[in-house]
Amino acid sequence: MVKDLKKEYPETDISEEESVSDILLELYAADDSARFIFVLDEWDYIFHQNFISEQDKREYLTFLRNLLKDKPYVLLAYMTGILPITKYSSGSELNMFSEYTLASEERFSEYFGFTDKEVDMLFKRYLDQNEKPVQVTRDGLKKWYDGYHTKMGERLYNPRSVVMALSNNNLGNYWTSSGPYDEIFYYVRNNVDAVRDDLALMVSGNSIPAKIREYAATSQELKTKEEILSAMVVYGFLSYENGMVSIPNKELMDQFADMITKETSLGYVYRLAKESEKMLRATLDGDTDTMERILKLTHDIESPILSYNHETELSAVVNLAYLSARDIYRVEREEKSGKGFVDFIFYPELPPAKTGIILELKVGHSPEEALAQIKEKIMRFVLQEKKQKRFFW
Repeated sequence: MVKDLKKEYPETDISEEESVSDILLELYAADDSARFIFVLDEWDYIFHQNFISEQDKREYLTFLRNLLKDKPYVLLAYMTGILPITKYSSGSELNMFSEYTLASEERFSEYFGFTDKEVDMLFKRYLDQNEKPVQVTRDGLKKWYDGYHTKMGERLYNPRSVVMALSNNNLGNYWTSSGPYDEIFYYVRNNVDAVRDDLALMVSGNSIPAKIREYAATSQELKTKEEILSAMVVYGFLSYENGMVSIPNKELMDQFADMITKETSLGYVYRLAKESEKMLRATLDGDTDTMERILKLTHDIESPILSYNHETELSAVVNLAYLSARDIYRVEREEKSGKGFVDFIFYPELPPAKTGIILELKVGHSPEEALAQIKEKIMRFVLQEKKQKRFFW
């Protein structure tokens, strides 16, 4: 750096023995046009590293303060990071910054991801410039990478994943955590019981109420439900809107699905997910005994979210039981079908899926009534519109 500065300011006598701030002050004293823009990406990286001591962190904050605070050579300091500066900076060390976040500020929030208009523009460019047969659809980009929101509710897409999908001509999982941790289970491992039921509901496509506090996410030992969900929002695993958190898109849903099929500590969530391949096979084979056994698994062993008089909770369990179906089916919930709703329709998308599936959840009604509703309403309204030719019930 000193070599480059000497080249730009040859009349100034500076040396590598001096501190950075002293060098820049000398340059400014000699020429008051010597002002600089500082850009620090992931400025808080060291705070997430186990080998960094508390003394190292204090010295780093002191360095930033001496470099940036109240210095005439600073034209602009722009720093990006995951967590609030004031979490790390006690007192007035770095209180000269204004902070802008996706969840709490309208200003600049559109720059935290790609907007719909930007994705439209990129997709048009992809269609115009791609010589190979295109494998990516606009609806696919929305399904895979949408799901975040600005303060004012504008939709945002994961920018890296959109770029990778269009560059590779392939919709897929390009997720890399924006935080220091690679696995979702990191966030829930210290208190699985606190969020297990919420995970079951969110994997089923539901939103759950939550109080998100960005400061709570800084804990390295996440224990409370608030801390766990806050961390998952801050690091991008969950989206947050109007007091509700949810899994934003298919890319992240796949990450959660992968986690719940590996972690035995998740109890009934893990067991249902592990049984999902058997459940799908039994459904297609018409093996109702196996289907009944798997669905009763939760009720017989532990039933924290399941009560058979509540269709939302029952649908969450059903969704877990059919988790593996998502690999080859497009699963849609609660489509309008005349005066009522069909709870799940499985549309075949990838081999070996050939037969569609309709699930109609009923509490206090007979199977015959459910079948009658399927035939009368779904056949007439949904299937005619979708023009699906083969369905199993």
